[in-house]
Amino acid sequence: MKFRYKRYDIDTLRPVIEIIVKSDIEKLPYYVLVDSGADFCLFHAEIDEALGISVDTGEVGVVKGIDGECSSYYLHKVKIDVGGCEKEIEVGFLPTIAGKTFPYGVVGQKGFFEHFLVSFNLLKQEIELQPTFFIA
Repeated sequence: MKFRYKRYDIDTLRPVIEIIVKSDIEKLPYYVLVDSGADFCLFHAEIDEALGISVDTGEVGVVKGIDGECSSYYLHKVKIDVGGCEKEIEVGFLPTIAGKTFPYGVVGQKGFFEHFLVSFNLLKQEIELQPTFFIA
């Protein structure tokens, strides 16, 4: 399946795709940056209410950003639907990122790249994903 890069200003294209995040009781469309340099998946904690998740009940972890700052996140299992392919993954919900300043979550190695073969093509401005759980 192929997705187009998203334009964020005149000079900025990013491999951001729309997925569906599902909890046991709710589902929500959500944009994520497909980031091969991210160790795992991090989503905005502010979507917890929409999903019916009490974020701060999850296992606590700490992530260090590129600026060296540390932030706490809370792990929860959710299902993601990517172009009709559904997979349950573990996500860190991060209270310190705000939707207006960082408008999307991040999907990384653990939780995303372990389930999809990912090809980036900046010249064509597209990302191609192939689910590994359908590959024999």
